[in-house]
Amino acid sequence: MFTIDTTETKNPKLHHYLLGSVGPRPICFASTIDKEGVRNLAPFSFFNVFSSNPPIAVFSPARSGRTGQQKDTYNNVKEVPEVVINIVDYSMVHQMSLASSPYNPNEDEFIKSGLTAVESEVVKPWRVKESPVQMECKVNDVIELGEGGGAGNLIVCEILKIHIAENILDENQAIDQKKIDLVARMGGDWYCRADENSMFEIKKPITTRGVGVDLMPHEIVNSNILTGNDIGQLGGIEVLPNETEVNDYKLTELIELFISLEDDPEKLEKELHLRAKDLLKENKLTEAWKTLLSFNN
Repeated sequence: MFTIDTTETKNPKLHHYLLGSVGPRPICFASTIDKEGVRNLAPFSFFNVFSSNPPIAVFSPARSGRTGQQKDTYNNVKEVPEVVINIVDYSMVHQMSLASSPYNPNEDEFIKSGLTAVESEVVKPWRVKESPVQMECKVNDVIELGEGGGAGNLIVCEILKIHIAENILDENQAIDQKKIDLVARMGGDWYCRADENSMFEIKKPITTRGVGVDLMPHEIVNSNILTGNDIGQLGGIEVLPNETEVNDYKLTELIELFISLEDDPEKLEKELHLRAKDLLKENKLTEAWKTLLSFNN
């Protein structure tokens, strides 16, 4: 592997490697205001939520890599410790990018980008009307990580009020991930779009405990057909099908395959693994296991 020593790599190149490898990164489109009431709007991809009780989001406006100067956002939250975090969707991504231009501190990025400023309810900075989710926050802490160019500043925000566009909600008043149409930052000039074509679903094992790879049959773990992802998916089953279940499945769903390849066990095993792989793509975990276990049943 190509290896770099972070202590010996100059910041621009290190910045490139970090942003190129850690992604996609959600975007904090931060609205702030200075003590004179001048508005500022800027995006930051060093951002995420870190707690729900209390609700905490953190983002980092880093010092300029060229000049070492602090961003207007940093200066503003030091004067007025409040911010609105506006979530960016695909419909506003170019306007968001335009707002990141190096405008002077007295220039209003709302006006420059053509976005609509809406008064907040509990904080002074304005919200972005076009944003599907707007979070009014107070700044609890500002943690400076360094003094040179590229040094980050962690802005720790407590979310006080959240405004959500009704058209992205489902029938249960939850945010529909197929409707919110989020975008995120990659390395360089690249973004990605989290639409229905790029998303996939994996049930989280919050209360379930999969058998794990260590308890799976050796010949399945070392399959030449199944990938590491397939093995991980198989390891998520809580209880393996019993011998009766496997035999019933074999006699109803796999009997033709067993008859046609009864004289070629090597090819039969391969075909069973291929069929199980297809079943996993359809999230038919139990059927995949029955298919795999049928070979020695």
